[in-house]
Amino acid sequence: MKAVAHLVDQGSFEPVIDDLSTADPLGFPGYLDAMSRTRERSESDESVVAGPARVGGIEVELAAFDFSFFGGSVGEVAGERVARALERATERRVPFVARLTTGGSRMQEGMLSLVQMARVASARIAFEVAAQPFVAVLADPTTGGPYASIGSLADVTIAEAGARIGFAGPRLVESFTGRRLSGSHSAEAALGAGIVDAVVPPTEIGRTVAHVLGVLAPDYPERVDRPTPPAAERLTGWEVVQRARAIDRPTGSELLRDALDAHVVLQGDRAGREDPAIAVALGRMRGRRLLVMALDRSTPPGPAAYRKARRALDIARRLRLPVVTLIDTPGANPSEASENAGIASEIARLIEAMLRADVPVLAVITGEGGSGGALAFAIGDRLLAYAGSAFSVIAPESAAEILWRDATRAQEAANLLKLSAFELERLGIADEVVAEPLSSESLTSVVAYHLQSLTSKRGPSGDLPAARLERWRRSAG
Repeated sequence: MKAVAHLVDQGSFEPVIDDLSTADPLGFPGYLDAMSRTRERSESDESVVAGPARVGGIEVELAAFDFSFFGGSVGEVAGERVARALERATERRVPFVARLTTGGSRMQEGMLSLVQMARVASARIAFEVAAQPFVAVLADPTTGGPYASIGSLADVTIAEAGARIGFAGPRLVESFTGRRLSGSHSAEAALGAGIVDAVVPPTEIGRTVAHVLGVLAPDYPERVDRPTPPAAERLTGWEVVQRARAIDRPTGSELLRDALDAHVVLQGDRAGREDPAIAVALGRMRGRRLLVMALDRSTPPGPAAYRKARRALDIARRLRLPVVTLIDTPGANPSEASENAGIASEIARLIEAMLRADVPVLAVITGEGGSGGALAFAIGDRLLAYAGSAFSVIAPESAAEILWRDATRAQEAANLLKLSAFELERLGIADEVVAEPLSSESLTSVVAYHLQSLTSKRGPSGDLPAARLERWRRSAG
C-alpha cells in the first residue's frame, strides 16, 4: 500500500486475507454498487487492511486505513479487521501500530458502523495483557468515530505534519457554529493542546515510530552496584534551601534528557492542555525500560500537569514499566485560574493514582519539594533525597507569612521546619539520602540501582499497591 510506504520496512507488510465481506445491513440505495466500483479502482478491498509488518526491523501488527476507499470510513468489516489485528498482536506479544486516515463512521451502515467504536475499544483493552506498546499515526484527515476510539487510545500518538485532525469534520463544525475554523483541526493545533505527542513530516513517520518501538523493546538490564552513601553535613535549613534553589543546579528536564540512554517525550493531558511544569518520557536506562516524570522548578504545576501525570501512570500500568519521579518544585500553581480548574482535586487524584499504581514507583527529590503539590509526586515504594535537596510542608517564605505575617523571617522558618534530606530520613519520610553533587551520571547510578532492587523484590501485581498503601498509612511514625 502506498499509504504505509513511509511507515513500514519495504516489502514487510503482509495484509491478512480473511473471509470478511461488506454487507448492506440497511438496504441503503446504491451502496453495494458503489462498493463494487470502489473495489475496482482501489488497491484495497476495504477501508482497512491489516496484518504483520516490520518497522525498523521490529515485528508489529499493523492496521492501515485507506482514505481512497469510501473516505477511510469504518463499517463492520473495517472495525472487525482492526479488532482482529489487535487480537493477533495480543497472541503474538508484539506491538500494535495503527495508521489512520479516515472521514469517520460509514453512513451507509448506520448504527452498525457507529458501534465499531466499542468493538475496537474492547479489543484494545484485551491487548493490555500483552504489555506491548500501541502507537497511533494520525494522517490526513483523521476524524469521527475512529479518531474518538482507536485513534485516541494509543500509548504514543504521532501526527503527520499538516494533517486535519478532529472529532467532527471541519465542514460539520462550520455548519454547526456558523463560523469558519480558527485554531483547531490541525496536527499542529493538536500538539499545542496536548492531544498528540509529536508532529513529524510524513517521510519521517517510519523513523519516528521505529524509535518509539526501540525505546520500548524488551529489557536487558545491566547489573548495578550500590552507590556510595553521603557523609552527613551540618547545614542549616536555610543553607539547604539555598543549595536546592541554586541557579546552576540541574533542572528536572535536563536530568531526564541526560540521564536516559534514549527516550520518547510524551506531551499533554489529553484534555486540551500541555503543561511545561512537568516533563514526561518513556525511556531506557542501563538496558531497562522506564517512565520518568520530572518537575521543572521554574514553572509551578497546574491542573494539567497532574492530569498528565495520571495519563503517564496509566501508560506505565499497561506496559508494565517502573515509574521514576524527579521532584523539584516550590509547589502547585496557586493562581485563580488554577483554583477554578480544580487544582486541589487534581492533586488528590494523583495521590490516589500513585498509591494504586501496580508498577514499581521510585521518587527522587533532586531540588526543592514544596507542599502537597510536590508530595503528590513523592508517594511511591521508595523515596530518595539528594543531600542538597529540601522538602517542606510549605515554602519558608510562605511559612513565615502564615506564622508571623512577616515573609522576611523565611530564614528563621526554614531552620525550624527541619526540611533537609537528613532530617527527612530521620523522620522516616525519606528512605535514603543520596550523595551530592547532583548530576545526570549520579542520578543514573542511583535510579538504576534502586529499580534493580525494587523489581527483583516484586511479587504479584497486587502486592505493590498493598505494600505502598501500608507504607503511607503508617508513613513517618
